[in-house]
Amino acid sequence: MKSAAKVVPLKGVRGMIADRMVESLQTAAQLTHHGSADAAALLAEKARLAEAGTKVSVEDLLMLAVVRALQKNSDANGRVEGREVKLSEAIDLSVAIALPGNLLVAPAIFGAGAMDVSALRAARQDLAARAKANKLSVTEMTGGTFTVSNLGLTRVEHFTPIINAPQICILGIGRMTDRAVRGDNGAIELRPHVGLSLTFDHRALDGAPAGDLMTTICNEIEAMGS
Repeated sequence: MKSAAKVVPLKGVRGMIADRMVESLQTAAQLTHHGSADAAALLAEKARLAEAGTKVSVEDLLMLAVVRALQKNSDANGRVEGREVKLSEAIDLSVAIALPGNLLVAPAIFGAGAMDVSALRAARQDLAARAKANKLSVTEMTGGTFTVSNLGLTRVEHFTPIINAPQICILGIGRMTDRAVRGDNGAIELRPHVGLSLTFDHRALDGAPAGDLMTTICNEIEAMGS
């Protein structure tokens, strides 16, 4: 057998991430629903806000859609600790952030349910900056109730994100693609769609309510700005 060109020890932060991923898969009954949402209204809202002087990203608006969906599907917002499902009134939205060195963190935006899109953007940017400077608190790293993981800038359309244990759910966001759909006048037209992948812990949430959550997220995206 040829010797490896490079050996990367699974230790330190990388080792902690590896251990947490394995522990999550071993302790939670994970299942993933895949779907997609028409993103035309979301892109229109992004353009409208930019024209009004407010800069936001697609990810910021998707976070807003997730928060609004969780307010209507509260059974998905919480954690499984031991033999108890602990649902949370507050939406503390964890955001997966990739760091140099093949590292990954998912700190929480506490009180995301009370924020508008500009506040969510500012909180996300603050977490990203402090993550790169290694200045996140333990509470921020471990206190979330729902996670969003965005691969929208890659060629990935759908994936199976691993739950940020002990949370109940994680939403994976894929890239946007144009899809042929039938318009209101019956003609075929191309419209942008974003790929979504919702992994949930089947111990806490059954398939139907998880499907309802996915549907609500899609509805919130498609109704953005209305």
